Amino acid sequence: MARLAHIAIWTHDLERLTAFYARYFGARVGANYANAAKGFESRFLDFDGGARLEIMRTTRLALVSAPPGAQRAGLTHLALSVGSPQRVDEVTGRLAADGYPILDGPRRTGDGYYECVVLDPDGTRLEITD
Repeated sequence: MARLAHIAIWTHDLERLTAFYARYFGARVGANYANAAKGFESRFLDFDGGARLEIMRTTRLALVSAPPGAQRAGLTHLALSVGSPQRVDEVTGRLAADGYPILDGPRRTGDGYYECVVLDPDGTRLEITD
């Protein structure tokens, strides 16, 4: 039986993206790892329940950027559960007040989630669910 170990995300600003997930979602930010020979740096973010994100930066690769919120083939969004509809509303309100784009909701979806869709600082779609 397999379990998802982590999702990795490239970024141009490691500190900004790790701070976002720590501030709004309580992610615990791990130690910085750097490999100067490969032009690579990363940090793991740990969430309650065992989910992990690896936030990575490179100085050697030319990263392909998509427009903020783009619906693209492959990984298209992350979903983070905050535990209740009230917490979805609270986190959404904080994000909106701080200027982050709210694309949809909060609302009850056809598949039963109470959620909103926002963009993280790099333009990745993020579903905040109950």
